[in-house]
Amino acid sequence: MKIALMQEFSQAAKNPVVLEQLNTVAADKGHTVFNVGMDGDNDHRLTYIHLGICASLLLNSKAVDFVVAGCGTGQGAMMSLNAWPGVYCGYCIEPTDAFLFAQVNNGNALALPFAKGYGWGAEINIRYIFEKAFDGERGQGYPAERKESQMTNAGILADVKKGASKDFVEGLKAIDQELVKQAVGGERFQKAFFDNAKDEAIVAYVKEVLGK
Repeated sequence: MKIALMQEFSQAAKNPVVLEQLNTVAADKGHTVFNVGMDGDNDHRLTYIHLGICASLLLNSKAVDFVVAGCGTGQGAMMSLNAWPGVYCGYCIEPTDAFLFAQVNNGNALALPFAKGYGWGAEINIRYIFEKAFDGERGQGYPAERKESQMTNAGILADVKKGASKDFVEGLKAIDQELVKQAVGGERFQKAFFDNAKDEAIVAYVKEVLGK
């Protein structure tokens, strides 16, 4: 699995701690991590609005399989990611959330709070969250006897979101293009995206935005 980590400006200083925990878990499970958000206060600036654009591009182009995002409360990141087609983001504050989201909802993104409730031992909680989020086969249901109905509902939600959304690239073109340009302006994002994206139309759009 390819996993992208992204944090916005208010929580950029915590990126090394979060990245270390994610890398530790991912390495043990054979996953690859791309640190595409801010990794310090002086990095390419992103808000939680930009995180939604970044996540949607990476997921819809199939450059990555999963996104871990976050802001101060985690709520803004979750709302921003869920605004886009093809992104199914859950809110996660402790390991049980991560486990149930993986088994019941089987989405492709998580939003974590990196300020609210972030205290002594926070890195341990984050590591346990990642262990539960990426452990074993997803979508197995909880409790197990409810797997069939839960998988059915997850599929229905995907259809509802697809039906309620406009074409992805057309949706991107409909918003302020400076937002998109800022979102895709980071070097690490561009490397992860261009090295792995599989959708030619989305790649062409990003190149156009960047003037490439």
